[in-house]
Amino acid sequence: MRLTNINYFPFFAPYYITSTLLFDFHKFIIIIKRNEKREKKMNRFIVRSVMQSHLSNGRSISNGHVCSSAIVGRSLELSGQHNVVMLVRFEWRRMMSSTPASVEKASSGREEKMENSVTEETKGKDSSALSYWGISRPKITRADGTDWPWNCFMPWETYSAELSIDLKKRHVPKNFVDKFAFRIVKLLRLPTDIFFQRRYGSRAMMLETVAAVPGMVGGMLLHLKSLRKFQQSGGWIKALLEEAENERMHLMTMVELVKPKWYERLLVLTVQGVFFNAFFVLYMLSPKLAHRIVGYLEEEAIHSYTEYLKDIESGAIENVAAPAIAIDYWRLPKDARLKEVITVIRADEAHHRDVNHFASDIHFAGKELKDAPAPLGYH
Repeated sequence: MRLTNINYFPFFAPYYITSTLLFDFHKFIIIIKRNEKREKKMNRFIVRSVMQSHLSNGRSISNGHVCSSAIVGRSLELSGQHNVVMLVRFEWRRMMSSTPASVEKASSGREEKMENSVTEETKGKDSSALSYWGISRPKITRADGTDWPWNCFMPWETYSAELSIDLKKRHVPKNFVDKFAFRIVKLLRLPTDIFFQRRYGSRAMMLETVAAVPGMVGGMLLHLKSLRKFQQSGGWIKALLEEAENERMHLMTMVELVKPKWYERLLVLTVQGVFFNAFFVLYMLSPKLAHRIVGYLEEEAIHSYTEYLKDIESGAIENVAAPAIAIDYWRLPKDARLKEVITVIRADEAHHRDVNHFASDIHFAGKELKDAPAPLGYH
């Protein structure tokens, strides 16, 4: 039987691998020694060249220059040929430093001019790149001619809330799905009542971090469904994403009014992570249940903001000036107060309540959202 048979390979493999590694290591050592000899020769050549050039200019060699040459040689051994060339240039400039001061000033002036020209050239390239790609922000002004200060939304995205909307409208649970959604929302309200009690500013901040999730999840899943099935969404993708953006603006407003503490931020991270994944799975399994839950959540939001307004009117919460972002987003008067801000936010929540209960009713009717027109144009 031949020793090269594959059955014998496991016995000879360790010896073969070890001998191969030793052979490669030996070649590596030889290459390193050759490189060291070349570097030593290069050191001697460079030092000799520097000394000859210095002597040819009629200058004496001081101990500092000799030491510097030695340092150059030592640096070559440590850093390689590229570093040595840079150090030799530096030492040559230092040895030539006995030139008159006027020459030094002239050279420094030339260097500054070169740096300035490079900086101007860089700025020119940046501006040309911006103009080429067309991403420069155009000048946007308010109606009174002042500059628009926000990048997160534009003047044409602002609106006046519909304050005449019915705030007392409620959806009465009719079947098992409705009752299940109603009980889930009431169960979720308990820990919020215990943790925040009547601190409605912090409560609203937490509520908005949750309320901004369903619209984004629903719009994202409808977007993917539209791509998979090559069909339109009936405007519902835009409607749900507008809802998510509106809820996010509620949060940006509440953050200006209530500065969250570290443990509240930690709570937001936890709740958002759990709620996003849970709602994502729920929407995949039953969109009608998901929209019904959101509708009941919005009803609870209306109740919370109503209690918030009661505390403002009673003086338990100070009616401070409205944040600038709220004044521009909802087109409020410049002297608007907190009461006006909470009033328009509550009206938004009532609109979201109607949209989500309507979406759930569409699914209960055995249809898809694309079969009914989406309620666009509110925001």
